[in-house]
Parts: sequence; structure tokens; C-alpha cells
Amino acid sequence: MRQEIRACPADRIDRCLRAGRLRDIRSQRRREVVSVVKQGSVVRLGAAALGGVLLVGVGSAAFAESQVGEGSEVDVSVTIEDTDQGVLAMSVAGTAAALTENGSTGTVRQFTGALPTVTVTDTRTAEEIPDGAFWWVEGTASSFVGEAGQAEIGAQNLGWSPSVVDDGSGAVAVGPDVAPALEVAEAPNNVGLVGRELLAMALTSEEAVGSWEASADLRLQVPADVEPGAYTSTLTLSLFE
Repeated sequence: MRQEIRACPADRIDRCLRAGRLRDIRSQRRREVVSVVKQGSVVRLGAAALGGVLLVGVGSAAFAESQVGEGSEVDVSVTIEDTDQGVLAMSVAGTAAALTENGSTGTVRQFTGALPTVTVTDTRTAEEIPDGAFWWVEGTASSFVGEAGQAEIGAQNLGWSPSVVDDGSGAVAVGPDVAPALEVAEAPNNVGLVGRELLAMALTSEEAVGSWEASADLRLQVPADVEPGAYTSTLTLSLFE
């Protein structure tokens, strides 16, 4: 049986509530609004606006949106202290170094390349540097691993010749050359980058304040009968003080 819905005058809300008619009227208005939304007539309707529409015709004077009291505000603040302290840091201008064949002989195949530039920056003041401190950069390599399961090429086969971009002050020294293991003429420095080898160092940190760049020529030597294919190794650079 269809239920008849009739409007409730604003001055008779209480009486309508008692009669259960107000609930029926609000349900009727909600269905009307949902119908409008489904028809695309309303693209976006906030919760407050939707509630307002639902209450239209149910006694606008009694249900109109009204703010109770004044709004409350919260100020969000933060204080960022000026640390005003220098730092000692290292950066590397690249994450890869490709080696290409260069200078091979009948018994030894040789591949060369360059280490990406390593920059050490010290922005500390003399007062911030501990007495007697000095910094250094060292590098060590892992074995070359073949992508097709070839036998590994040990890190003793990778050597380097470090260099430093120096302003002539002499505050930063370059590390010694380290030859590949097959370079027997350079023994005892033909140990490769198996261990921790020096790239560059500050004689004293107080004298090396500023920015310093270092690099190295890389040289890999392998026997002529090495299994062909792609190999990769990781050369790890570290800054210490």
C-alpha cells in the first residue's frame, strides 16, 4: 500500500515528530537527492551541503546550518635552529665505470677505464676539526662475476693509478699505484684492489678545508684464454677520518 507523504509546517514540527511524519518526509527528501546525483545533475556535493538539501522542506527555520559560538584557531609553528656547523662529506660523480680492451698482448688481455671523479668537501672551521685529525679515501673491489656463470675473475686482477686535482697547496696527497696481479714487473705492488687501497688523503684536515677531487685510471688484466662474456665487479669507495 502506498503511503501518503505530506509536508510538515515549521511551527508544528513537534507534533509531526510525534506523528512519525517527519521521519517519512526526510526519507522522501533523501531519495530525491540520490536521484538527482544519479542523474548527473550534481557533480560534487559536500556532506554539509547534502545535509542541507536533505533538510530543505522539513522546516528550514528549525534545521538551517548555524555555527555555535566563535571558531577556534590553532597556530602551527616550528623553530629550525641554524646549526651553522660544517661537514666533511664525499660524493662520486657516477655509479659505473666501463672498461674497454686496450693494450692486450698474446698472453694477457688488458682492459682500461676511469674511476668517476670522487669529491671530498670539508666545510668545517678549524675550531670544529679535532686536533691531529686527517681524512683519507680508500677503495676495495669485489671479484668480477660473469653474467653467464663464467668463472669469477678475482679483484687482484684490477689495479688503479690514482690522481688528485690539486691547487698546488700540497694539502692532499695521492695514493700509490696498485698494479694487477699479472703485472709481475711491478711487484710487490701488484696486489690489485683485493684489500683497502688508498686513493687520496689529507695530510691534516685543518689544512685541507675546502673541496678536493680525485680519480684513478683502472686497469684489468686477465689471461688470454679467459672465458668471454660480460662480467661485473663492485668497487667500494669510503671516506674516513
